[in-house]
Amino acid sequence: MLAGKRITLIIGGGIAAYKSLDLIRQLRRAGAQVTPVLTRAGAEFVTPLSVAALAEAQVFQDLFDLKDETEMGHIQLSRTSDLLVVAPATANMMARMVAGLADDLASTLLLATDKPVMIAPAMNVRMWQHPATQRNLAQLRADGVQVVGPNVGDMACGEHGPGRMAEPAEIVAAIAAHFGPRPLAGRRVLVTSGPTHEPIDPVRYIANRSSGAQGTAIAAALRDLGAEVAFVTGPASVPAPEAVQVVRVETAREMLKAALGALPAEVAVCAAAVADWRVAQEFTQKVKKTTQGIPLLEFSENPDILATLSTHEQRPRLVIGFAAETEEVIAHATAKRARKGCDWIVANDVSPATGIMGGAENAVHLITESGVESWPRLPKGEVAQRLAQRIAEAIA
Repeated sequence: MLAGKRITLIIGGGIAAYKSLDLIRQLRRAGAQVTPVLTRAGAEFVTPLSVAALAEAQVFQDLFDLKDETEMGHIQLSRTSDLLVVAPATANMMARMVAGLADDLASTLLLATDKPVMIAPAMNVRMWQHPATQRNLAQLRADGVQVVGPNVGDMACGEHGPGRMAEPAEIVAAIAAHFGPRPLAGRRVLVTSGPTHEPIDPVRYIANRSSGAQGTAIAAALRDLGAEVAFVTGPASVPAPEAVQVVRVETAREMLKAALGALPAEVAVCAAAVADWRVAQEFTQKVKKTTQGIPLLEFSENPDILATLSTHEQRPRLVIGFAAETEEVIAHATAKRARKGCDWIVANDVSPATGIMGGAENAVHLITESGVESWPRLPKGEVAQRLAQRIAEAIA
């Protein structure tokens, strides 16, 4: 997959540096040559010996190494690779890249290189969400730096949210997409994601625990394979992916309208957790407690987005639905595929004990006309990559 590609891997200082060891292993397995650069802070988390053993190459650490610098080593390092990858890229590293600092080997390489650069950010959720980091991210993107992740999940500090470094397999896939053919180039894909909020009154609504993380990851994976992605998202707790067409909605009816407005598309992936029902008559004012007792709520069924797309006159060539189940997962999902008229169903068990709804991982069953394919429990980014690759193969 990456045979003969030369990757300079800059390992920043953060707890996610431990993942860089597996990243090196996977890059080597894919055929890449890895030149590791270990920052002083990175060396607090992984040892030069471990990095060198896995890369089977010298580890570079010091800007002022006498032997290397007599040969202008930092310039040579910055020019001989096909791609520079920073993983983990800390908030500090991102800020120094934006400022154009060159006060150690890693920052000097990044400033002196004429090759593409890719970063995998990793930091505390508050640091990631800080306006300064977001400004730096926007500037790096504007400078042409490619960004992988971060993911949403539990942090070493005990907090939960966006900021986890992308998994090594996700980074390898992004590197492969950078170099390789883009099988979905020129193909338009619709992805629905997130929950819907169905209003009861101006301050209350019906919703579910979907974070939108899986749909977001699918949209990003399809984008990385070259697709033009129309991303219709409910009020998710994770940010929408970059470089896709984002349409934000609140209710199921709004999502259906936006999905139909995104047609024609060759593929539709309905990953949204759409509310099945809504209040038949939304209250125009906040409902108050009264002596008359609990108010009666009457419900109406929401439109079925998956079934509508599956039977639409502009039906996409491949329509994929999701089935979040708490029991008899495969049986219920198989019946849903037949009932809705879609091509594939991605089924998962979202019972509370699994931690999947709103979590960082997923364990799915891909149900097609040919049968059931069960995948192991994986980070949602890896599930997305597998599904995107299967989509690319199916419509090739």
